[in-house]
Amino acid sequence: MIWTSEDVARDQVRRQAAGLSVRQVDQAGETAVVRERETREELRSPATAIGEFAPDPEELAARWTALLTEWRRVAAHLAASGAGAYDTDQDEQGTAWAREREERRAQALRDRAAWAEQQREKQDELCAEVWLDAAAGRRVRATAARAGLTPQEILAQLAGRMTVDDDGVVSVAPFTPGRTAVASEER
Repeated sequence: MIWTSEDVARDQVRRQAAGLSVRQVDQAGETAVVRERETREELRSPATAIGEFAPDPEELAARWTALLTEWRRVAAHLAASGAGAYDTDQDEQGTAWAREREERRAQALRDRAAWAEQQREKQDELCAEVWLDAAAGRRVRATAARAGLTPQEILAQLAGRMTVDDDGVVSVAPFTPGRTAVASEER
């Protein structure tokens, strides 16, 4: 999971607290105390039934605990700074956490895009078993031996250079097989 309860609480409180007065921040903290206590009591209750779409009570309790912790941190920040209202730009710790969350989010998006690209590339890959007659097989093996490659690598290079014109004619321009030829073309 990319976001912990603390991450979600920090983000939520940062957005909700923006511009709130000290009194409003204290009220939000008091609400979080009550909600955390109610959720903990519900967890201890044997009658608690978790419906198909009901939130997980343990996760909800962890979320309220994190929210309470963050509201208390914001209140302490306001008390220490002497500010009358919460300003996200003045909260160095909150800003640092927000920046870290954004970096993790951006990295997760990059990772997801890279994974999706790999999946698209895999769809285009082809693994084929080719049976050649004896004469063609000997030519491929001899070419592979001269180039220091396997017969499969020779056939892969051959297929990689294959072109098809508008009339469906398949051709391969002359080339010298080798490891450096493929590496330089991939760049």
